[in-house]
Amino acid sequence: MARAPTSSVTNPSWFTPRRLLAIFCIINLLNYIDRGTIASNGVNGSRRTCSKSGTCSSGSGIQGDFDLNNFEDGVISSAFMVGLLVASPIFASLAKSVNPFRLIGVGLIVWTLAVAFCGFSFNFWSIAISRMLVGVGEASFISLAAPFIDDNAPVAQRTAWLGTFYMCIPTGVAVGYVYGGLVGNFSWRLAFWLEAILMLPFAILGFVMKPLQLKGLSPAGSKIVLTTADGCSEYQDGEVSRRDEDADESSKPSRLTVLTIFWKDMKVLLLEKVYVVNVLGYIAYNFVIGAYSYWGPKAGYNIYHMSNADYLFGGVTAVCGIFGTVAGGLVLDRMTSTISNAFKLLSFATFIGAIFCFAAFCFKSLYVFLALFSIGELLVFATQAPVNFVCLHSVKPSLRPLSMAISTVSIHIFGDVPSSPLVGLLQDHVNNWRATALILTSILFLAAAIWFIGVFLNSVDRYNEDSENPVTPLLEEKE
Repeated sequence: MARAPTSSVTNPSWFTPRRLLAIFCIINLLNYIDRGTIASNGVNGSRRTCSKSGTCSSGSGIQGDFDLNNFEDGVISSAFMVGLLVASPIFASLAKSVNPFRLIGVGLIVWTLAVAFCGFSFNFWSIAISRMLVGVGEASFISLAAPFIDDNAPVAQRTAWLGTFYMCIPTGVAVGYVYGGLVGNFSWRLAFWLEAILMLPFAILGFVMKPLQLKGLSPAGSKIVLTTADGCSEYQDGEVSRRDEDADESSKPSRLTVLTIFWKDMKVLLLEKVYVVNVLGYIAYNFVIGAYSYWGPKAGYNIYHMSNADYLFGGVTAVCGIFGTVAGGLVLDRMTSTISNAFKLLSFATFIGAIFCFAAFCFKSLYVFLALFSIGELLVFATQAPVNFVCLHSVKPSLRPLSMAISTVSIHIFGDVPSSPLVGLLQDHVNNWRATALILTSILFLAAAIWFIGVFLNSVDRYNEDSENPVTPLLEEKE
């Protein structure tokens, strides 16, 4: 069977690897600013209230304008997650037949239009549907951006670049709280419109510039070979390329549907022990971090009587998230970026971080708590680059978009989505915020133990396994 021809991708001289990283970081920052914005008091607002005398206040923000109860307000957040979780595997699968850079452009256009419509929404259902479409738009980016960065980063700085990219998550949420509070004083609708305007140039960029390729996926403009992880192939029409006319008829590739390819790739992905162990540890980790972000200020207010718990927890999370995430990438690069070293860093940083966080809640002094908890969060956030490095390098390059998508789906469905209500049930039962916080924090030890198992697995870096479709990286930058 003749191989599909390869082709190099010519890129504008200004589009260097560092500029790719900068553009993707800005997009990621905007994504998470939006998440922080809709949760901020200035945008989310408060419900209408009525006194015993019958005097009613108008309320504020989304809750006030649409007279939403807390359940309906929570549905708006869940609608975003539904769009994100459903669309992530779809975009990852489409990357085998559609240029992934163009898919990012499509997703960003959907995101921009959906966010703009959030500002035009007129009732509960209109904003709930808009938020679901925002999740759909973000799904293409979170599934495909990290593989692009992994392909174009300097080999010795891959995890540092991934750390820089994921640093935008806590930074974006923190900025979103402030941004939503400031702009929401004028109009909560304006906050969404400004976000859409800021994202629009990046959405257009995904269509106007020559598309980039991902390693392991067929180049655009050639006869595309869709290869499943178990070796089956599917041919699509493209430019001149033909199979050997003398090839045996029985060797013709099966014409598999996209759904069939997806399930075959999923089977291979779930049989990869290194990947599964990594994601299981990530689920336990995200269970804790998700509950921290939701219940942390309330727990801090009740345990330590913080009058400004929102700002303290938000500030600690933002600062520790920025420095911890970047530090984790730098440390792994210094150790030499291998899957085994990544698991060592994951288990060690999480274990020591869990000790500090656990100890923090044991002290009655607010200042001792803040000092210990800050160190603990700094160590805990150092896992972001290594855990995603393992997701990218424990599978063949052609499976990286799907591996990132399934990782994202898993950590939300089994991690932060159920953790907040479950921790709420636990607090209702024990009625002691300190005990609740200690029980929750102890789950970090489970995450560390799961990642420690990964140290002993037979791990192979599969980054170079798909050699049929090499990709010319972006033009190198001159130092």
